[in-house]
Amino acid sequence: MKNEKDSKDRRRHPRVPVIQNIVEPIDLVYTDDKTGTQTVVPAVLADLSLSGMRLVSFLKAPVAGNMNIKMELPFIGGFSVSARTTWVRQKGPVYTMGIEFTEIHGSVAAKIQAMADDFNDCNTRIMLRLPEVCVPNCKANALCNKIQKDEMLFK
Repeated sequence: MKNEKDSKDRRRHPRVPVIQNIVEPIDLVYTDDKTGTQTVVPAVLADLSLSGMRLVSFLKAPVAGNMNIKMELPFIGGFSVSARTTWVRQKGPVYTMGIEFTEIHGSVAAKIQAMADDFNDCNTRIMLRLPEVCVPNCKANALCNKIQKDEMLFK
């Protein structure tokens, strides 16, 4: 059994944890290759990277199926990606899924990467205990709820 550290080491791109301000739910749209039947699974975004994302849902999603995903996020706007499910874990009535992007528009990819870079730069400023952690031009700001964002705590 692989531990959490092994999973992080395998990641190709840094992830942005998504905590608040999701504009709308994410719809996973699966098309059955044999019948052509489409199935829609609503989910909530947990984290996002250039190569994929982690989702949480109350409905089970097929493993390894090809799908189209439609979503809208702050800084990025509305977009669609082609993807496949790489893993599904169940805990009670909740399913957590790993999704790998198989096709993503270049402009969307650039925005996701910019968000991840800014989020990681913020973490570096926190580790270095710099006085200004949150910067006005941070591309991950709308999806972040780090305690450092609450200016009232630091006045």
